[in-house]
This record gives sequence, C-alpha cells and structure tokens, in this order.
Amino acid sequence: MAGSREPAFQEKQKFMRNSSPSRREITHAAALASMGLALSPFVPAAAQDKPQLAPITKPIPSTGERIPVIGTGGNQFGVETPKELAELQEVLEIMVKLGGSVVDTARGYGRSEEVLGDLMKRMGNRDRFFISTKTPIRGVLRAPEIEVQASFDRLKVDTIDLMHIHALYGLDHLMPAVIAAKQKGRVRYIGMSTSAEVQYAAMKEGMRRYPLDFIQVDYSLDNRGAADAMLPLAADRGMAVLVNMPFGGVRDSAPIFGRVANRKLPDWAADIDATSWAQVFLKYIVSHPAVTAAIPGTIQVKHLIDNQGAGKGRLPDAAMRREMERYWDAL
Repeated sequence: MAGSREPAFQEKQKFMRNSSPSRREITHAAALASMGLALSPFVPAAAQDKPQLAPITKPIPSTGERIPVIGTGGNQFGVETPKELAELQEVLEIMVKLGGSVVDTARGYGRSEEVLGDLMKRMGNRDRFFISTKTPIRGVLRAPEIEVQASFDRLKVDTIDLMHIHALYGLDHLMPAVIAAKQKGRVRYIGMSTSAEVQYAAMKEGMRRYPLDFIQVDYSLDNRGAADAMLPLAADRGMAVLVNMPFGGVRDSAPIFGRVANRKLPDWAADIDATSWAQVFLKYIVSHPAVTAAIPGTIQVKHLIDNQGAGKGRLPDAAMRREMERYWDAL
C-alpha cells in the first residue's frame, strides 16, 4: 500500500522538465558522490564537496530503537526479469548507502516478499534492513501459524522486524499467531495496517484490544484525515506509525504531483532543506510528532535518492506545517 510516484509518471515527467534543473541535478549528483558513484560532468566542485547530513531517525515508542524516517515501499517489487532484478538491487544497495533501512512489503504485493528475500540473500546484508511485511489481504485463510510462516519462507529470513495484519483482514484469526511469533522472538514488532478511512473505526478498536507496537496508515499533505482520526490514539498508546500512500492524496483526486506541475518550489522550501516537491511532501509527513517513518514506493534510483533526501536536514516545525497546509489548500 506504500505510495508511489510511478503511477503518475507522465505528470512527474512534465513536472521534472519544468522545474529548476540545476537544484535537482546537483542534489542528485551530490548524493551519488557520497556513495562513490560517477558524477555528471556539469556538477560544480562545490556540490561535489558538500558534506552529507546524517539521516534523521525517530524512536519506536515500545523499545526506543531508532529507525530512519524515510523508508521504501515494496508494492512494486514483484519484478521478474534479470534486468528488473538488477535495477531493484541497485535501489536497495543505494538506500543502505544513504542511511536508509526500512523496507515495507506484503503478501498482497505479488512476488514482492520473494524478490526481497532473494535480493537480500544475494547482497548478504540482511542485517542492514528493517523489514516490514503484512499478512494476506484476500482469499481463504489457512491456519494462522501457516500464514505467518509463509512470510518467513518467502523472505528467506529467521526474523522479521515488523509484521502487520494487512487491512485488518482476518484480524482476530491471525493476531494470536502474530503475537505468539513475537513472544518467541521470531517477529520483533507487530502492528495493523490500512489505507482506507472506512477502516479507521475498526482499526482504533483493534488498537485498544491488542498490544501493538506499530500501525500503518495513509497520510499526506493532500490527505490529512488520519492526523485527527488515528495519530492521536497511536501517540496515546505508545505505537509507532508508518505512513503509506505519502504521495497518494485523497482517493479519486488528481495525483498529488499533478497539482504542482509547472510550479516552482515556494521560497520556504529552502527553510526546511527541501530541494524537490517529493521532499516537501515527505518532510511534512515525518515532521508530525506521532509519525515514525514514511514509506514511499519506488523502483527507480533517481526517486530513491530524492526520497531519501527528505530524511536529512531540517524538518518543518508546527508553524511551518501550518504554512504548508495553507499553501496546499490554496492551490
């Protein structure tokens, strides 16, 4: 359910052609420089020498463990061809080099779990990832223990960092097995996920009944309902929050990037160290006190680098968040 720019690719291409190329290209190249990758010849020495900021992290309330505020959603990880696998491996390798670790996948994302498991095994760096996955979202559910074990088998791991009951499907059937897996140390954290406002009431009821470490919910500058409906309860109950659909906007609305096509970044973007619209949107999300991390989906290196940039530098304070909301609502 992680949000992604790829479905709105044509709008994004239009935006990228009309935005300031110098800022975008220099930011991209500086990120590549920090990883020892080749730089484009147009990048000035000052940009190449720019020191790289450490990733911003936030604590998981139930343990205090800190994770980077920008992760990657795996809803498009179900790739097939050797070329696609190589490109996705590059995305994951670069994410780690940039300081990222959170990767969110799900049984409902086709081959996503299997692909992620194969690539982590090939790269040999399982310990560098914080893996979040989810139980099935449809179909006849088997015995709870079998459904939980399936994710271990597909991911080819002994421990899963976070397991959600996906979209509350089979919540009461599956949750006892997920809790048991945590008690045995096989799952480190447990949670529930949704990306639909219609499920908020049921999710809040589940948050009160079960000892959750996390929830995953939809939230964006264009879709702020969860800020009032879900985030306060998560904070009250000491639950971390992963945000899906960070670029999704409200369902049935125009893509969020389409609304800023041909628009330059506002002057205030520099005050929060945002050099792209994607970083503006993501910094707004992760600056909310109750949000732990956002998981924008991508399988493209350029978007991965751009997204990870949102997890560095300054974040909006309360006054800036209100200014961002006013700006967006006036568009």
